[in-house]
Amino acid sequence: MAKAIMIQGTMSNVGKSVVAAGLCRIFRQDGYRVAPFKSQNMALNSFITKEGLEMGRAQVMQAEAAGVEPVVAMNPILLKPTNDIGSQVIVNGEVLGTMNARDYFKMKKSLIPEIRKAYDTLDRAYDIIVIEGAGSPAEINLKQDDIVNMGMAKLAKAPVLLVGDIDRGGVFAQLYGTTELLEKEEKDLIKGLIINKFRGDKTILDPGVEMLEQLTGIPVVGVTPYLHVSLEDEDSLSERLENNGTAQMSGTEGVPLIDLAVIRFPRISNFTDFNVFESVENVSVRYVSSVRQLGQPDMILLPGTKNTMRDLLWMRQNGLEAAILKAQKAGTVIFGVCGGYQMLGRTITDAEGVEEGGTIRGMGLLDMDTAFESEKARTRVEGRFLSPGGVLSELSGIPLYGYEIHMGRSWPANPSDSGAQELSGMPVRTAPASLTSIENVLTGERKQEGAWQGNVYGTYVHGIFDREEVATAVVRSLAKAKGVAEQMGKAVDFAAFKETQYDLLADGLRSNLDMNTIYGILEAGV
Repeated sequence: MAKAIMIQGTMSNVGKSVVAAGLCRIFRQDGYRVAPFKSQNMALNSFITKEGLEMGRAQVMQAEAAGVEPVVAMNPILLKPTNDIGSQVIVNGEVLGTMNARDYFKMKKSLIPEIRKAYDTLDRAYDIIVIEGAGSPAEINLKQDDIVNMGMAKLAKAPVLLVGDIDRGGVFAQLYGTTELLEKEEKDLIKGLIINKFRGDKTILDPGVEMLEQLTGIPVVGVTPYLHVSLEDEDSLSERLENNGTAQMSGTEGVPLIDLAVIRFPRISNFTDFNVFESVENVSVRYVSSVRQLGQPDMILLPGTKNTMRDLLWMRQNGLEAAILKAQKAGTVIFGVCGGYQMLGRTITDAEGVEEGGTIRGMGLLDMDTAFESEKARTRVEGRFLSPGGVLSELSGIPLYGYEIHMGRSWPANPSDSGAQELSGMPVRTAPASLTSIENVLTGERKQEGAWQGNVYGTYVHGIFDREEVATAVVRSLAKAKGVAEQMGKAVDFAAFKETQYDLLADGLRSNLDMNTIYGILEAGV
């Protein structure tokens, strides 16, 4: 039987995922077999396991920190919002259906056996399980049917560390108010408080810490600083997405030599696809949601989205589509991934009502058509780039790996399809060429995938840029086209880079948490 400890927060985005990842790395460094767990995750950033099952990326990040292979038991329920009141519900890695919030809340307690089964799988295999909560345990309108905060703590008999974010202000009110809104048996499960993201002189904070401990009767087990580590983020609350002005660059200051603009769709998903570029010197990565923010980047990236049709219409309405088309005509490289790839074609058809229903015109930058299907593609892949032309021709032959998660297929346009021509408003040119040749790592099935035409490229493969050689070739190609190739550095080995970040995170937490007390809490249980 594993020992368990749970990280809950006073609200979303206080740092639960990162603190949990840091503890996973610390416990691993100390010689324990450790696994992360989150019973229910709501996020649009997801991942495909070796078994072809879908799970949230936050637990993948934590599994990497723990040095173990991600498995779907670490995140048995994943909710992927499709609109403001509904989500696709994924249980044990497979789609259960799409539900509105009210219907899901009515049935979610029936999923407790699945949660217990997943947790027990880890319980038998590991020494320590680090459990992450969601949002706040003090949502008094939701507590009755809770399966992810105190409900999970009770199920796992796990002591709780409650995290508050001082960077957002009001941390004492956050922590005190949260504990006061809990039932006594729930409050008794909280064994320690953590003040996270602190900047400044801690001695000024000490009187408040002492008063907080007196008011709550719970020890503060750490005041952790604002740690400058580069880790994958859980959802659209990511601070990365706020970077829409002057770009942040790795290793240098000033104006970037290469500027990458990622379109920040309202329903953006898997934006972690572009994290690797943040590690390249003299390269900036910006997330933009308006024409004013777009500027004149060297490459425009269209990421994944949980609703391709609605986000394409959003771009059409706010002028970004027209701005991207103008940039492409001027020679800017356009690269779409998954939903962003689908947008680049002539038409998108949704005969089965997967998203919005009907058929809409695409951006017309690739002569291809897309149709949504009810069955989701979920595969891990590896392969290589074929021989793309245009600016990114240096990608030719480079190996790649990644994974596919999508509900649609795309194919070259049929020149005789006059209806599609009329809808797209563009003449049919030579069919686009395939971008990659990939193999399903489970079945061994090979296929050609993606497309390129001129300086427009698209793929269904998430993580396609993660290999050092791929990211370097992209940056080098853009720099060569701009005449600054001699000033550019290489991308890092992204997997090795992430390992250094997990170690930095563990060092920062270990220096500022009372690990002796935390080990005592872990050993004592509840």
